[in-house]
Amino acid sequence: MSAIFTWACLLLLISSATQEKTPDVVVTCLNSQDCVLPCTFQPSRDETVEWFKQNTLLYRFNRNSSKESFELDQLAERASISPQQISDGNATLILRRGVPKDRGTYRCHVKTSGGEHRVKVILRVEAPIRGLFLERSRLSGYEEYKCSVDNVFPAPKVTWATEPPTFENLRPNTRMHIKPNGLYWVESRLRKLQGQPDLIYICKMTSSYSSSEWTTSLRQRDIHGTEGKDLTIRCMAPAYINFHSLYWTFTRENASTLILSYNMKTRNKVSPPSWEHHVELDIYKVSFGDGSLRLMDPKHQEHSGNYTCEFFVGQNKHIEHSQVNIGDASSSRQSEPEEPSNWWILGVVAGVVVIALAALVLFLKLRGRVQKPRNNPEEETELNKVKDGEAAP
Repeated sequence: MSAIFTWACLLLLISSATQEKTPDVVVTCLNSQDCVLPCTFQPSRDETVEWFKQNTLLYRFNRNSSKESFELDQLAERASISPQQISDGNATLILRRGVPKDRGTYRCHVKTSGGEHRVKVILRVEAPIRGLFLERSRLSGYEEYKCSVDNVFPAPKVTWATEPPTFENLRPNTRMHIKPNGLYWVESRLRKLQGQPDLIYICKMTSSYSSSEWTTSLRQRDIHGTEGKDLTIRCMAPAYINFHSLYWTFTRENASTLILSYNMKTRNKVSPPSWEHHVELDIYKVSFGDGSLRLMDPKHQEHSGNYTCEFFVGQNKHIEHSQVNIGDASSSRQSEPEEPSNWWILGVVAGVVVIALAALVLFLKLRGRVQKPRNNPEEETELNKVKDGEAAP
């Protein structure tokens, strides 16, 4: 009987706890923006409101004494609760200019003449990725690709890939540094694979809070052209990106100029006057991911430099850098050797024929001399017998 009574009491406690338990509230706010921690209850009289961060008292309000106090000085200037709204059943805490150190578990405890109310709020503060920076570097003594992002929280997950895929094991070196403002600076370096010059290197960073992904890919080429001769600068969008915008820029001596832009939706192509007669884009091919640029009548001084093609859509970006060197036409002509005459080929052939004939004649003469003393021994024996028979009578 006592066992049954014990089990009945236990079930009653579990049922009571289940009914009173309020599900946790998860709040995510952006860095430097206001964070709203909700706490609503059934309004009554004689309210006492307390907010805790972890187990530390943060805020207290007592209706009877009309006294309001913040226990943590570092939050007193940024936290606020409206006493007027408490009487309406709203004890929501506003935390202005939230920063990563504000994240954690907060508890709201309200006592009224009608009972008690408890709420647990889990606060997350996020500084989302705004964009990735991917470049090729030689500072370490060898070629490598560097992918970096700044002022993010929490630290993102970094992954690398290539297009087309390679069977080699990619071993990036990733560093994460916490800055004084509590945000992360992340840099990941991947050494360039040998023997595969036309690979696309893909860097991806994923936020652990929102699971949002940012992807940037890069391919680099070196191209040589001749002054006055049209040149095609290749640029192909990888299969994994469905772009809506294409940009071409030209960089020389650390000065960059947008030389062409194209919008897939509006089919609008724009080039500045100084470039519109030197660059051409096949709009039909662009729809299939071919953003190659035709450079017309290039000049050695004006058009040698770095050409960058960028496909862009949302959080995905593909970049191709082409270092173009336009050779001077006059110097190219001077350096070109004179076209050699073909008569030397006929002379070589004639000499080979003469040598071959002389060798053949010599071979035949030597063969004749060698075969003369080589008489058949059996024939000589028979001939000697005949001669001896004739001499006998």
